[in-house]
Amino acid sequence: MALLRERPTRHRLFAATPATPAAPRKLPGLTLAALGVAAAWGIHRLVPAVPMLTAAVVLGIAVAHLPFAQTAVRGAARPGLTFAGKRLMRVGVVLLGLKLSLDDVLGIGWATVAMVLGVVAATFFGTWWLGRKMGLPGDQPLLIATGYSICGASAIGAVSEAGGSDERDTATSVALVTLCGTLAIAVLPLLHGPLGLTDAEFGRWVGASVHDVGQVVATAQTAGPGALGEAVLVKLMRVALLAPLVAAVALSVRRRRRGSWPADEDQKRPPVVPLFVVGFLAAVALRSTGWLPGVALDVAQHAQELLLAAALFGLGSAVHLPSLTRTGGKVAGLGLCAWVVVAGVSYGGVLLTA
Repeated sequence: MALLRERPTRHRLFAATPATPAAPRKLPGLTLAALGVAAAWGIHRLVPAVPMLTAAVVLGIAVAHLPFAQTAVRGAARPGLTFAGKRLMRVGVVLLGLKLSLDDVLGIGWATVAMVLGVVAATFFGTWWLGRKMGLPGDQPLLIATGYSICGASAIGAVSEAGGSDERDTATSVALVTLCGTLAIAVLPLLHGPLGLTDAEFGRWVGASVHDVGQVVATAQTAGPGALGEAVLVKLMRVALLAPLVAAVALSVRRRRRGSWPADEDQKRPPVVPLFVVGFLAAVALRSTGWLPGVALDVAQHAQELLLAAALFGLGSAVHLPSLTRTGGKVAGLGLCAWVVVAGVSYGGVLLTA
């Protein structure tokens, strides 16, 4: 069964005017995205429990539905917001690789690595299969499965780029995964004691079950620095699986569309491994050498957060709530089921590897 459904052309919500120069056309949207990032940063500073990336998505959705901003978001600002949601997302994913080193992966132990692989596989294939059975349109089952199993909105953006997914499918999936990840910040700490988990076990559970890196940090820090360290290591192991998943999606697209390109349009075929995934792997390799000083890593981390926040603001601005309500029940049902799956499987995995 193919991961991606065939579509003859890539859908674009807002057509660009060919005669308009590219850079000026993107400027209004990029300016709006920058303002959104600044507002998200301010919210995070005022309420540290709210990750900046989560705030950026919510602000993007809110701005798109403000009466005085709708015309700009859907018109003059759309090219720049789309650029942020796609191109800046790629750069942010590359910089995400600088958070991970091979020593970190090896340091968590093979039992934990096997647990993470099992959680990711069960969550991805279970969510994708259920989404198809529920009749969710387009690539929504694939994108939601990716977000829940790997690293939230960042993974959704990467896979949607590799597969040429519809912007509305991407925006809907990001909104759902962000909402559920935000709820995890409040719900999981309440289960720490009742489930009988030590601080370290709670950290591994959070790292294996919560979607976005920022949400993992916000959730795990409630149990102290020991839990936070375990959570981040397990989470980064999930992030490492982003590259093979994106490569698999790109290969699936090439296989399904083989023979559908004219002979003189080979350059338009999706690459076997997208360039930004190569950049992600290169960043992991660079981090593993130990050559980068701490200052450079800190700068890269701040840049990555800002770029991803801008990208998520752009994706959030593409969410159209009236359209979402037409499939909202199915989307919410899939999100709830996937949440139960990832939390339950990861809890069992933590107990088996304790």
